[in-house]
Amino acid sequence: MIGPGVPVEPGREARDLIDRHARLAATAQGILDHLDGAVVAVAAWVHDDERRRAREELAHVDTDRLGEMTDRNLRLAAVQAAGYLTAADLIDVQPATLAAFPGVGETTARGVVAAVGQLSDAALALHPLRIGLDRAGLPTPDGADRLLALLHRIMRLRPLVEPHRTLLADYASTVTAALPAARRARHAARLWFARPTTRKATAGALASLQQWDASGVAGRLPQTLDDLTGAIAQPDPDVFELAADYEQRSAEYYTTLVGIVPQAQTALAARGLLPQDLVDRVNDRPLDLGAMRVALRGYQEFGARFALNQGRCLIGDEMGLGKTIQALAVMSDLVAAGQTRFLVVCPASLLANWAREVEARTTLTAHRLHGDGRDEAIKAWAAGGGVGLTTFETLTHVPTDGSVGEVGLVVVDEAHYVKNPRTRRAKAVATWAGLVWRVLFLTGTPMDNRLEDFLALVKVLQPDLGAQLPRHLGLLGPDAFRQVVAPVYLRRNQVDVLVELPDVIATDDWVDLTEADERAYREAVASGNLMAMRQAAWVAGSGGASACAKLDRLVAIVTEAREEGRSTVVFSYFRDVLDTVMAALAAPGVSVHGPLTGDVPVADRMALVDAFTADDAGAVLVAQVAVGGTGLNLQAASVVVLCEPQLTPAAEAQAVARLHRMGQVRTVRAHRLLAEDGVDERIVELLAGKQEVFDDYVRRSSVAAAAVSAVDVTEAGLARDVVAWEQARLGYGPVWDGLGDEEAGRPPRDCTRSR
Repeated sequence: MIGPGVPVEPGREARDLIDRHARLAATAQGILDHLDGAVVAVAAWVHDDERRRAREELAHVDTDRLGEMTDRNLRLAAVQAAGYLTAADLIDVQPATLAAFPGVGETTARGVVAAVGQLSDAALALHPLRIGLDRAGLPTPDGADRLLALLHRIMRLRPLVEPHRTLLADYASTVTAALPAARRARHAARLWFARPTTRKATAGALASLQQWDASGVAGRLPQTLDDLTGAIAQPDPDVFELAADYEQRSAEYYTTLVGIVPQAQTALAARGLLPQDLVDRVNDRPLDLGAMRVALRGYQEFGARFALNQGRCLIGDEMGLGKTIQALAVMSDLVAAGQTRFLVVCPASLLANWAREVEARTTLTAHRLHGDGRDEAIKAWAAGGGVGLTTFETLTHVPTDGSVGEVGLVVVDEAHYVKNPRTRRAKAVATWAGLVWRVLFLTGTPMDNRLEDFLALVKVLQPDLGAQLPRHLGLLGPDAFRQVVAPVYLRRNQVDVLVELPDVIATDDWVDLTEADERAYREAVASGNLMAMRQAAWVAGSGGASACAKLDRLVAIVTEAREEGRSTVVFSYFRDVLDTVMAALAAPGVSVHGPLTGDVPVADRMALVDAFTADDAGAVLVAQVAVGGTGLNLQAASVVVLCEPQLTPAAEAQAVARLHRMGQVRTVRAHRLLAEDGVDERIVELLAGKQEVFDDYVRRSSVAAAAVSAVDVTEAGLARDVVAWEQARLGYGPVWDGLGDEEAGRPPRDCTRSR
């Protein structure tokens, strides 16, 4: 290699220099072209798939119906006479082409093309791209394996290539620009007879190549290019390996895809239907993700910006949308601003999950300020910073005297646990909320029974706003409610922002009680014990599935799921029911995990879930709804069974959302086992009223105005009403004794008030 500053002699020296850099530059450009070509191929695939989906939908629309989309008098008979029988036939047809047919005309041509364009847009919005797995475990729709292969290649190569992109691009462009003039020096005789200006340009081009050698880059570049070329040469996984990887990492695939080809996600959905002036301020707020190891979805970045801009707020996104990731993104930004210490308060069952998320998703260190070694962990957190993790019960042991140093953010996960300000846990959270300026509440269910539960959380976050809220805010209607709480509350729903998420097929499986079931149920009703009534339908399960109607249906559901290669999660509130299920499902060839209950140590719960996730398709996890229904990611399963209706809609929604969340690639089948003419039927009726209030005020942004005072159904009131109703129906208890013969069989008046 020629020393720096020494001019290159035309001829052999020049040829060696030119050929070496030309070869390296071509390789560098080829690496970038390969990765960028995969990105272009993804965009092309999506474009072709959009055309396919649009054609499938528009094939059902006859051309003569296009007139319904415009007030113009279109000559659609002439369009049909030209051979365009459906709207699908008109996709990509230009107005000039249509206008050339007899009787069509320019006005009709333009109107038809505009109508077809609007229909195509609507069809794509209603039927977004979804990559699923068929019963054989292969990607759908047809050709999706090609898309997954491209995305897998991009995900594999980007971390390797992107750190070198600027260098490779600069090197390839400058060398390529210098080569035409430099090549004149390959033959000394020819250059000798060239014009002086030509010789000067050639000398400058050679000097440009030499500068790369002098900088040392050219010396290191060959090894870098060899490593990247070797990575590119690795073959893509076969279709079965791709499908398995996609099922495990579908969220990463979709994040990569959306980064290349934004899907049909409206700005309003991602922004939670906030007022425009607030949206503008949030969008303008910078977000530093330097401490994050993973990419965020667009709506997740907006959520993090919202939290940073507002300072103290509640993110109430529906379960499965990544509230944890948004909280970690807020921490990342605060780290860049100089903050080093953060505190997370959560149920004990979520400590392990938070620790994993911090370590896997960020460069921060997690400290468990809980259990054995708590004092040492607090000292390490205070000295070195990071994310302190504690529970609602042990929060009081975290020093509040400033000895741990400044805390930049307090995150309260499952914040609905502190909705009652009189409880010890709520008071502990309120104390920390008074000490730290930035506070972020996370909950997918900010209201279980009453609107006041939600407002109690608002008052902790922003006391001034809480003091200004009208006493009967609910009477103003949902639109006014959302406008008033917009500064503190952001919620997005899965259907709005996760367009790739498969559907949930919810089924209420009603069964007729067997004779043994009926006997157990009547005994429970006579005792006046609601909990005994709720699990009575399972008492006969010890005698086998034939003796217990619900158990018989459960076995059928699990068997069908296993035959289809689907894993199942079975939830119940009651430990005895879980034991019955475990015993009934224990059979050769059936892999059953659990029961996951409150008795399982927190440290062991994640290991149990990991074992279930790693098991073959068809496995079953049995869990208490209060444990497995919150905080755990169970998207390895796609069938969920609730053994009995729960007492709040939130409990059921959370249980299903453990499966139906980002990362799920199969349609989720949710079964609720219900016995007719009994406690299940009464609870389902009462729950419907609760769900309506939540939808009106907290889930949706604008529906018909409604008051909330008439549907304040507490669990205690529910228990009294259901027990009284069933005792009256079956002829037990003091209610029945007080009825006249003419009223036999009808519920007492005060038992119907909550229906």
